[in-house]
Amino acid sequence: MSEIRSLVLFIASSLDGYIATKDESLEWLFKVDGEGDNGFAEFYETVDTVVMGKKTYNWVMRQGIKEFPYKNKECYVFTRSAAENTENVKFVNEDVTNFVRKLKNQKGKNIWIVGGGELLQSFLQEKLVNELILTVAPTILGKGISLFKEGDYQLDLSLMSTRNFNQFVELHYDVKK
Repeated sequence: MSEIRSLVLFIASSLDGYIATKDESLEWLFKVDGEGDNGFAEFYETVDTVVMGKKTYNWVMRQGIKEFPYKNKECYVFTRSAAENTENVKFVNEDVTNFVRKLKNQKGKNIWIVGGGELLQSFLQEKLVNELILTVAPTILGKGISLFKEGDYQLDLSLMSTRNFNQFVELHYDVKK
């Protein structure tokens, strides 16, 4: 029997649980002194597939980047509207949980959930997320875009490790089944 791939959330948040300000800014995050890339390159090597919602994709594309940041990975963007696939992205307009279940059963490395929001909530409610790697910044925003949406779900986690990157603390959790 083949090993089932893990669906992993790797994200940074403020101490009070926000991933961005209300106007989708991450400026607060870049003001914090980290260490190197705060573990990003190491994590990035463990994944070969990236999934995100259309809102996150649109945000990434508005950042004025010269090159698509996930071009060497399979990248799926979930959308409710029709969209043309690109060289780097396949747009998916089907049931997200069934699609991810199929992905998890294919051979490969881990699958990274980029961003938070509705997509993450769907995966949490369906108990599809295997690991959470949360890097906490020593910042309190007071309001913004919350990492975890209110919903009808509860997860029990097991702390696998902690690391610090100067002012950031990385919490690595396994989701108990």
